[in-house]
Amino acid sequence: MDEGLEDLQEKMVQILHREPGLRLGDLVQKISRMSGEQTYLVTRALYKLKMDGKVMFKDPDPPSSLYKYIRSYYSLWLWAVMSVILSTIVTIYLLPQYPPFIYSRYVLGSLFVLYLPGYSLIEALYPKREDLEGLERLALSIGLSLALVPLVGLVLNYTPWGIRLEPVFVSLAILTFMLALVAALRKVK
Repeated sequence: MDEGLEDLQEKMVQILHREPGLRLGDLVQKISRMSGEQTYLVTRALYKLKMDGKVMFKDPDPPSSLYKYIRSYYSLWLWAVMSVILSTIVTIYLLPQYPPFIYSRYVLGSLFVLYLPGYSLIEALYPKREDLEGLERLALSIGLSLALVPLVGLVLNYTPWGIRLEPVFVSLAILTFMLALVAALRKVK
């Protein structure tokens, strides 16, 4: 099976050298027709080539403006962040504060406080996926959230609003949104 995979990989590399602008779907179909292999095997061989660093994929039409970026699938992370913020608003202000509804408040509140601020900052600092591994992003997101939230609390302590639910929530939501917006701007460039 590994020999067949290596043969497929060699054919792919040869075709890519002859036709460097070939789209991914076209390449998979072409190799599948030439070799008679099923598309999942061809896709698996192509994925292995990518993981070995022998081929690199490039989007032929990446988003060039913030508007295009927000409307593309690249911004799914941004929409997920906004969804968690809005869901947290709903659980805090609209849902009843007794079981079983309060458990959703605990889960979303924990995610909102312990992960999102740091995640947004990490996305702003390291906009490219290859800058950090997934586990590094997760660990740094949690660690930076644990650093940012007390700083927000410290600043709020010296304001007329103090440290209560509404000011803390609004401050963290604004901070998270602004960091996510900066991250989106950096990803467009």
